[in-house]
Amino acid sequence: MTDNTHEPARSVAGQIPKDAIERLLSRITLTGPAHPTAPLHAPFTAEPIHEVPLCTAEDLEEALREAREAQAEWSRRSVDKRARGLLRFHDLVLERQDELLDAIQLETGKSRKHAFEEITDTAIVARYYAHHGPGLLAPRRRQGALPGFTAAWEHRSALGVVGFIAPWNYPLSLAVTDALPALLAGNAVVLKPDRQTPLTALMAARLLDEAGLPPGLFHVLTGKGRELGAPLIEGVDFICFTGSTATGRLIARQAGERLIGCSLELGGKNPMIVLEDADLDAAADGAVRGCFANAGQLCVSIERIYVQRAVFDRFVSRFVEKTRALKLGASFDWDVEIGSLVGKAQLDKVAGHVGEALAHGATLAAGGRPRPDLGPYFYEPTILLGVTEKAAVSCEETFGPVVSVYRFDTLDEAVRRANATRYGLNASVWTGDADRGVELARRLESGMVNVNEAYAAAWASVDAPIGGFKDSGLGRRHGAEGLLKYTEAQTIAVQRLVPLTAPTGVSEEKYRRSLSRALKVVRRVPGLR
Repeated sequence: MTDNTHEPARSVAGQIPKDAIERLLSRITLTGPAHPTAPLHAPFTAEPIHEVPLCTAEDLEEALREAREAQAEWSRRSVDKRARGLLRFHDLVLERQDELLDAIQLETGKSRKHAFEEITDTAIVARYYAHHGPGLLAPRRRQGALPGFTAAWEHRSALGVVGFIAPWNYPLSLAVTDALPALLAGNAVVLKPDRQTPLTALMAARLLDEAGLPPGLFHVLTGKGRELGAPLIEGVDFICFTGSTATGRLIARQAGERLIGCSLELGGKNPMIVLEDADLDAAADGAVRGCFANAGQLCVSIERIYVQRAVFDRFVSRFVEKTRALKLGASFDWDVEIGSLVGKAQLDKVAGHVGEALAHGATLAAGGRPRPDLGPYFYEPTILLGVTEKAAVSCEETFGPVVSVYRFDTLDEAVRRANATRYGLNASVWTGDADRGVELARRLESGMVNVNEAYAAAWASVDAPIGGFKDSGLGRRHGAEGLLKYTEAQTIAVQRLVPLTAPTGVSEEKYRRSLSRALKVVRRVPGLR
């Protein structure tokens, strides 16, 4: 294997000045002068960055109180005014992208090119909802019970305060892109980012302040999920979570007890299918992006590849060559392609999955080793062949730069094996016939399927909803569903001239016969259903 190295960063703690970090931390809602703190470490080097306050239940209670006060005023603003705030935020994200990129890399260890995906994603979502949200939220005329005599409208009202529990792997995108439609709908937001990535979330909150959000509308609480998560769900009107399926089940259970809505994007074991008529160079490029973006720490990352037998060897040869050529490194420059894993626990899981697979007879086609010469948590992009069902990597989410490649013969076999998982988040199909690819995609049990792309085509098509089948989650983000889930639907109906009950002086039997004749007529009128 080639060296895949880049000069490691000697020190990253100063990438964001200490006084700038302190200004960000000052935005956290704290009810008292003394709070316990926890160190924040940079994955590139494991060196400490800063001490971060651990918020308490009292801090959460105060944040919820302020959020409810701010929400009452915010919801009275016109949707167009709220949308203008999202457009200002869009512009600020692009203008301040260098600061955001530094924060994302500092906290996650990802490469700058993969950090930039968060900038584009956030800007695209802000623009989409700013332009399309007002129309989606506008009152809609609905068909009344008696056409011409019953007028009905659907109105949308904000829920109140929406809670978000965000993960570490995409600290900008997954902290704010779901929150933006919630804000546009007239809600307040209380966000608990992962303990590893509070600075990026706080930087986004600062930009929202500059974009014109009223004080108290958007809160960021730093601290331990096991201490803040349950009381957060108890205090909000809707909860949105991205993370593990095990935690998602707990959140869904608590939300169900309170009869509040929840939206959950959970785990995945995402398949890619390569047909014999595919452009193999393009498919190999797509596999590199789909498997190793953000060092594989991506909920829609490809972890299983099924290749038709006739082209298996040629595809693997191209895929291995492109994987071995990737440049790894701890750098804030643009030339590095793959960054670090986020921490020791992630490194141990990746190494454990690979080691167990090899012990059960799998072979390495590429990678398969940590790279302490680059940083404490680096691991080479790894391709496994001959993985058996005895190995955890065959069915459990690795969430790292590891993929298993398998042969298949028939399309029915490919579909069966791709669907043989409790997850259903993302899938990818590669073929020279797009219509054939769509037909195959319809057979896959997955909330999003990309044809001749790994994940970006569906993810970036923000007018279309995405989410998980099976154990990969509940609810959808993006599109109309990603906005309307943060609202209550209210129907207002006005009855004119003709009552819906028997008029005074008309017997119930005569009214019944008249109404029955009217219903038979209505059945035959196009458009009246």
